[in-house]
Amino acid sequence: MPVPKEAAFWSVAKLGKQLRAGDFTSVALTEFFIERLKTIGDKLNAVVTVPEELALKQAKLADEGLAGGKDRGPLHGIPYGAKDLLATIGIKTTWGAAPFKDQLIDVDATVITRLRDAGAVLVTKLAMVELAGGFGYRQANASFTGPGLNPWNSNHWSGGSSSGPGSAVGGGLVPFAIGSETWGSIMTPAAFCGISGLRPTYGRVSRYGAMALSWTMDKLGPMCRTADDCGLVLNAIAGADPNDASCVDRPYQYPDKHDKPCRFKVAVLKGSADKVQPEVKANFEKSLEILKEFCEVGETELPEGLPYNSAPSIILSSELAAAFDDFISSGDVWELTAEDDHWGALPCMVIPAKDYINATRVRVHIQMAMDKLLAQYDAILTPTLATVSYPNDQPWREYRRGFSNSDIGGAGNVTGIPAISIPNGFGENHLPTGLQLVGRAFDENRILAIAKRYQELTDWHEETPEV
Repeated sequence: MPVPKEAAFWSVAKLGKQLRAGDFTSVALTEFFIERLKTIGDKLNAVVTVPEELALKQAKLADEGLAGGKDRGPLHGIPYGAKDLLATIGIKTTWGAAPFKDQLIDVDATVITRLRDAGAVLVTKLAMVELAGGFGYRQANASFTGPGLNPWNSNHWSGGSSSGPGSAVGGGLVPFAIGSETWGSIMTPAAFCGISGLRPTYGRVSRYGAMALSWTMDKLGPMCRTADDCGLVLNAIAGADPNDASCVDRPYQYPDKHDKPCRFKVAVLKGSADKVQPEVKANFEKSLEILKEFCEVGETELPEGLPYNSAPSIILSSELAAAFDDFISSGDVWELTAEDDHWGALPCMVIPAKDYINATRVRVHIQMAMDKLLAQYDAILTPTLATVSYPNDQPWREYRRGFSNSDIGGAGNVTGIPAISIPNGFGENHLPTGLQLVGRAFDENRILAIAKRYQELTDWHEETPEV
């Protein structure tokens, strides 16, 4: 049977159910999404490569496995896309940057291997902001594939640096994708494109085979239609890896069979909705009313006196300077697409060692303070971002003037704690807004449970753009 058009926006769980019911095959599903990638993907500047032959081979193996009674789990036979900083044997890995557009890396990233072992079908390498956005870009066109375009309104940005995954999942080009976050690179496109994006705890997912921007801050995570799908994908990719010394040997299982339903205790971060667009504030307040149906909702604030933004900024800048020392010093940096990226990393090259060391020392105090705070709650709540997606035809600073995000983005990324963004309505120009839940280290299942329950009571995640 043919794959129905509406399947473009079905969850992984629903696609898997229909696949096992024999409504369509993995090959048919793969061909369906390849067609969307080739037609719509280019319009959104979301796609770098579509390895069609490999994808159909993997899909055929998935069908043969199901026919032979070998079901590898909920991702078996489901197509997906990977942000193009994940190495793939035989497929170019461009890092979103013109100087690397022909780069071939002769390994598969651990995440790619684990998804293949789970039966998932790699159908595309997805666009991204060049070099994951670490070089100071200030505009949407910072990618050799062009500006990431929002599926809800192509005059607006899809968000970065996981721009392709945001556009692709939001536009129904793939059921799920793997993105990366160092500081906002999953949360931003998830909120802008109206999808669910999970930033796992640092060390939960192996980064072997992934481009390094900041060794102590980079995280890989799922970008999906629903929070439940995020859990299913994380279950497949989490776990220790001898190829990544930063990856922890800590068991993970989703869903958590030992986690009984309960009334959650959450807290709104004080002031987090003060300097946001009116629609963002209104949607956040409506979300709180829904959460009160199954949560005890209080208020809290970040511990005072800690540099939640300057510490991660120094750490990230110092580590990217080390990671790309040769690239910057050689002058190849001038081949990048965005003008700001030509010189944006130069100040990073002269950060004193004492500043980096002091930032890492301060990080420990931030981690202890945040853990003490989060031990009191199942999640801390904020609007994901202060505004809806930025327009592509004006300076972002002008659009954001008067609005500001809370410090929990910096705090969350420098400490490596998990967070999820889920859609909670629409704002200016009918663009999506997001609700963010931040949890304690290695407590992804708690924030996933809250997000899943919220989505059972709302239908924002079921809204789809006309693409």
